[in-house]
Amino acid sequence: MLSVGAYNLVSVSSLALYRRYRPESFAEVIGQEHVTDPLQQALRNNRVNHAYLFSGPRGCGKTTSARILARCLNCEQGPTPTPCGECQSCQDLARNGRGSIDVIEIDAASHGGVDDARDLREKAFFGPASSRYKIYIIDEAHMVTPAGFNALLKVVEEPPEHLKFIFATTEPEKVIGTIRSRTHHYPFRLVPPGTLREYLGEVCGQEGIPVADGVLPLVVRAGAGSVRDSMSVMDQLLAGAADAGVTYAMATSLLGYTDGSLLDAVVEAFAAGDGAAAFEVVDTVIEGGNDPRRFVADLLERLRDLVILAAVPDAAEKGLIDAPVNVVERMQAQAGVFGAAELSRAADLVNDGLTEMRGATSPRLQLELICARVLLPAAYGDERSVMARLDRIERGVNFSGGGAAPAMGYVPGPEAHGAVPVPQAGPAVPPGGGPAAARAAARGAGQGAGQGGAGASAGAVPGEAPGTSAPVAPAAPVAPVAPVAPAASVTPPAAPTAPPAHAPVAHEQPAAPAGAPTGAAPGAWPTATAAAAAVGAPAAGRRRHPRAAGRLRRSPLRPRPPPLLRPPPLRERPRPRPGHRPRVASTPARCGRTSWRR
Repeated sequence: MLSVGAYNLVSVSSLALYRRYRPESFAEVIGQEHVTDPLQQALRNNRVNHAYLFSGPRGCGKTTSARILARCLNCEQGPTPTPCGECQSCQDLARNGRGSIDVIEIDAASHGGVDDARDLREKAFFGPASSRYKIYIIDEAHMVTPAGFNALLKVVEEPPEHLKFIFATTEPEKVIGTIRSRTHHYPFRLVPPGTLREYLGEVCGQEGIPVADGVLPLVVRAGAGSVRDSMSVMDQLLAGAADAGVTYAMATSLLGYTDGSLLDAVVEAFAAGDGAAAFEVVDTVIEGGNDPRRFVADLLERLRDLVILAAVPDAAEKGLIDAPVNVVERMQAQAGVFGAAELSRAADLVNDGLTEMRGATSPRLQLELICARVLLPAAYGDERSVMARLDRIERGVNFSGGGAAPAMGYVPGPEAHGAVPVPQAGPAVPPGGGPAAARAAARGAGQGAGQGGAGASAGAVPGEAPGTSAPVAPAAPVAPVAPVAPAASVTPPAAPTAPPAHAPVAHEQPAAPAGAPTGAAPGAWPTATAAAAAVGAPAAGRRRHPRAAGRLRRSPLRPRPPPLLRPPPLRERPRPRPGHRPRVASTPARCGRTSWRR
């Protein structure tokens, strides 16, 4: 049989941490001064209302404050803001007390119907057994049905002098307005991280278990401002602590957070534009069994801290960042490497990627795409990407991973194509026109045709001067020059002009020069001869049909229009014979139509 001391030790150690350290007065409640101070002042002034409504997130002290208020009201020295803790009522309502018969706590989640409200209304008019007030604490009040609230409406509106109501809920908008208007509403809030971290440090000191630096911020982050949730996480870590206490590695692995070294590695890879290092970190995260969504959330938290550090260098001293000193120093170095626009763009991309990862079938692919978008600002033309590129240029970061590559917008010149020689300019045409200019133009055309090869076929494009050099495809041969009029009758023009280039007629094929090549150069424009051969030109000496001549004049690059399809002729009904009259059938057809018989 266990002794009384051993039994108390076992019973105390088996209680949860948040129950062992539940506050017993308003002074012990943390982070809710906006609620506790007015309540204490109302108790000092003896202006206590008959009904209260406590609302707020879970685990922030609503039910605990309701019990403290009941303890203050029923204290023998009360109503007082500080219970004595010695009277029978205070001992019954203490942390490990047995409870009071005059303080009834009801869970509305299981007792929210109209029958429960009627039962409460019938018992409420009986006076308290041994205390000053009979107090009903209705927890989860939003679970009460509208009929149950309507049943309680009269007793809440005009209760007896010995009756008090305290409603606690996380959703005050679900409490009907007629009940809410008859209560004093006190909204509770989440506890600030700094206050919660100090409180957890005091609890760990009282438990006598050492905790490594960086563990308490993780616990506060996991609790998300809820005291009960943070105490539950801390209780789990203390229960699994070894002789060395709670280590940082143990906390990160147990709570599922990403190790700080991985976050440092991926942030440094983003700053240096090292895609290989970034994707190696992604592979380490996946192979280590970590959740990609948790990694992206932690990365977004780190980028948020870097943005704040870049804007406010002393953010740690002002309490804007909750992290150990060594982590803050590393983040300050990382924030100095990034630019403001680049940090903002990276945070936006990671935030959008985290939203897209909800319900994604391949989280690893989404994570890799996020890294690729952050590393490649040049792939986007928006303002954020341009500003990020400017930040990189100002920092002088080189992101080229190999040898020299051609610059963006590189256009090769004619010398880059060795297979196509550049034609040489012909002899200059003397200014002034006349017979001399015509002979010089004809002599230059003959020399260009006699050179052979691909360069000989590169003639002048119709409409250009003969001396112009351009790497173009061969054109049709130059037509014979017309006889020149006598010099006396020719008026010299004001400026030198190019000899007219006569386009060959489609049905007249001039003979090719002796030095002209038989085949066309690759990539050359189609000539009239090629067009005639493509459409099946008739042999020489045969008379062409006018339509065939039109087909020859049509460019082979233009698709031929489809022939007009003539509709089939309509079948006419046979005319009835003279004197014949069709008769109607006596029975209707199957489809309901009238059948005709001849």
